[in-house]
Amino acid sequence: MPEASNQSIIRTVGLEKHYFLGEGNVVRALRGVNLEVSAGEYLAIMGPSGSGKSTMLNMLGCLDKPTAGAYYLGGEDVSKLDDDALSEIRGRRIGFIFQSYNLIPQLTVLENIQVPLMYQAADLRSHHDRCVELARMVGLSDRLDHRPTQLSGGQQQRVAIARALVTEPLIVLADEPTGNLDSRTGEEVLDLIGRLNASGKTVVLVTHDEKVAARAHRVIHMKDGLIDREVRNAPARAVPAAS
Repeated sequence: MPEASNQSIIRTVGLEKHYFLGEGNVVRALRGVNLEVSAGEYLAIMGPSGSGKSTMLNMLGCLDKPTAGAYYLGGEDVSKLDDDALSEIRGRRIGFIFQSYNLIPQLTVLENIQVPLMYQAADLRSHHDRCVELARMVGLSDRLDHRPTQLSGGQQQRVAIARALVTEPLIVLADEPTGNLDSRTGEEVLDLIGRLNASGKTVVLVTHDEKVAARAHRVIHMKDGLIDREVRNAPARAVPAAS
């Protein structure tokens, strides 16, 4: 497994997020978070409900803007960008893996992998071989014409992983990626994410499961909108891909 670089792919400085509920009520979901994630690192974020972990993932994914503080992604301060610029960042620099897969049921496996390229109005023909190769990498080269309803939960999550990689993003963000899977299928998906990280991709994963978090290089535990503590792991070696 390659060592994480000292170069920070992610850096937050005093990151705050407040939700204004009216009548003077304010929820301070993030209270000044300072975080650095190195290139090639595998980070897990844990914490109880209301700790700020989901808000933190939304900030890192440029799905929401901070109330205060700064967020540097690949050295660029993206915290002050407008919605159009943030949409561009999300489409090109961030790969998302969701608990509920978020596949489009009317599209085939290949077409679902191509979705981020469609949003960018890219020439799909010029990216066809890459999309097929990603399907092969996640073990679905024989399912290219299948639709999500014809796939198991684990296969659907594999499609989601391939889709997350199609734009060659700087980082991959995974939100409870095994939450809807049985334990065996979940292990297979985590093995795949581990191989992805071992190939050099920076991964940030939110989970409530200690066993899932143990796969990461580092675990941060959030509480009341702040990082309460962190733990460094000696993760198991990535499982080789099946031949």
